[in-house]
Amino acid sequence: MAAELTVPLLSDKHRSTLDQALAAIRSRAYWSPHPEHPKAYGETAPADGLAAFEAVRGTRFDLGQPGTDGWTGGEVSPYGPELGVEYPHVDPDVLLPAMKAGMGAWRDAGPEARALVCIEILARIGARTHEFAHAVMHTSGQAFMMAFQAGGPHAQDRGLEAVAYAYEEQTRVPGQADWSKPQGKRDPLELGKTFTAVPRGISLMIGCNTFPTWNGYPGLFASLATGNAVLVKPHPRAVLPLALTVKVAREVLAEAGFDPNLVALAVERPGEGIAKTLAVRPEIKLIDYTGSTGFGDWLETNARQAQVYTEKAGVNTVVVDSTSNYKGMLSNLAFSLSLYSGQMCTTPQNLLIPRDGIETDAGHKSYDEVVADLAASVGGLLDDDARANALLGALVNPDVKARLEAAAGLGEVALASREVVNPEFPDAVVRTPVMVKLDASKPDPEAPYLSECFGPVSFAVAVDSTADALDLLRRTVREKGAMTVGAYTTSADTERAIEEVCLEESAQLSLNLTGGVYVNQTAAFSDFHGSGGNPAANAALCDGAFVSNRFRVVEVRRQA
Repeated sequence: MAAELTVPLLSDKHRSTLDQALAAIRSRAYWSPHPEHPKAYGETAPADGLAAFEAVRGTRFDLGQPGTDGWTGGEVSPYGPELGVEYPHVDPDVLLPAMKAGMGAWRDAGPEARALVCIEILARIGARTHEFAHAVMHTSGQAFMMAFQAGGPHAQDRGLEAVAYAYEEQTRVPGQADWSKPQGKRDPLELGKTFTAVPRGISLMIGCNTFPTWNGYPGLFASLATGNAVLVKPHPRAVLPLALTVKVAREVLAEAGFDPNLVALAVERPGEGIAKTLAVRPEIKLIDYTGSTGFGDWLETNARQAQVYTEKAGVNTVVVDSTSNYKGMLSNLAFSLSLYSGQMCTTPQNLLIPRDGIETDAGHKSYDEVVADLAASVGGLLDDDARANALLGALVNPDVKARLEAAAGLGEVALASREVVNPEFPDAVVRTPVMVKLDASKPDPEAPYLSECFGPVSFAVAVDSTADALDLLRRTVREKGAMTVGAYTTSADTERAIEEVCLEESAQLSLNLTGGVYVNQTAAFSDFHGSGGNPAANAALCDGAFVSNRFRVVEVRRQA
């Protein structure tokens, strides 16, 4: 087909964005090309986005993919409504060869052209951010503003960040070189050499329920920008945001003169479990996965033909030693524990507090006082139902509700969970967090704080001292992993000791947060999400290692 999006046109549109992204990953300073305020998208954008979302409900989402052998769906919003969208079910024996067929031309296009096409895909997704926000909200249970920001501009930032790293890594080696080795009185030995970034093969992106775009875009765009085809396998409860993504990507690829089958969608029938089947197929050379430790471990063990990138469960911990801003610490922690009902892989779970209490700017506070004051801060933050709904969203699935209800039986309840009614969506399951007091004085391998309890559950763990808190921190990070660690201290020696634990165990650390930045939030182009160095994740979003093994450099030498 004739190319409508030529490389020069794409360069005029997006080369400056690529250059700014490259500068941002080198400087680690704040930068984002994607506005995070809804009003930035135009006066009619909110209504247009809602109308577009409503228009796709109850329809058959046809992508024109090869190998479609039926239709499947069944998404139900955590807020209650059925989405009623039917998606293509594919025969991989037909689809995978069709995806591979377009990879030669995509490889030959080179790193810059691939990066520019990827940025065009992100730009078109960005223009539809309001529509994507409703799709994320009604599949993940995030409140609208969080779905808008995290599912929209922040996810797009993470995708662009992956494109920038992919371009950087692929262009470290020149495309060609003239090689001449002196031979004394004889003629030099001379060769002409070319170096081509060659993709691994087909990449499988296995989506998650809670953050389908934010967690999905890094792997999708890292693989696509390095020349691989990408098969997107969404979580069965969160298909629509990634289906929309695939549709946009296919449209842009076709307009740019490439095979749209370089990006395709694989949706499973209820109970089918196609991720396991696809993951071990010989055509699949890369896998990106966010989800449970059990399946992540299975992928790492069994998908031996593929490079596997996983983000799994972890036990996120906050060490509370002392603070010079007691009120700010409580407010910051209360927000961190409440945001999206704790359904973030970065939400703190264990709060390690010395049983003799802590020193603060408001005087000495006992363990019981700290816990009671934090419980009161969470309760005050969520005492207004409208504000609570805006922060909490809805519980994403029944498993989270079951864990929340069971947590109350694990120890003394410092903060009881309460039901919140959402007047706009009365079927939504909305619950405030529960906080349980536990004691670490007696070693117990089955202690609740030694495992992840995903959802709005936190444990205020009494420890004998800050030194004991650091020992427990080290143990949980080493054995269970952690996506985040937080700490509060006024002691330089304690700060260094906490930092040393995190450096040795490869855990990302946030110190003394008392303002508008929270331990469970990370910024693309600056913050690393996960480290790849502890059991919670074997990769970081995003660094050079996340993209560099998605391609190999193949050399051709010619006699000069």
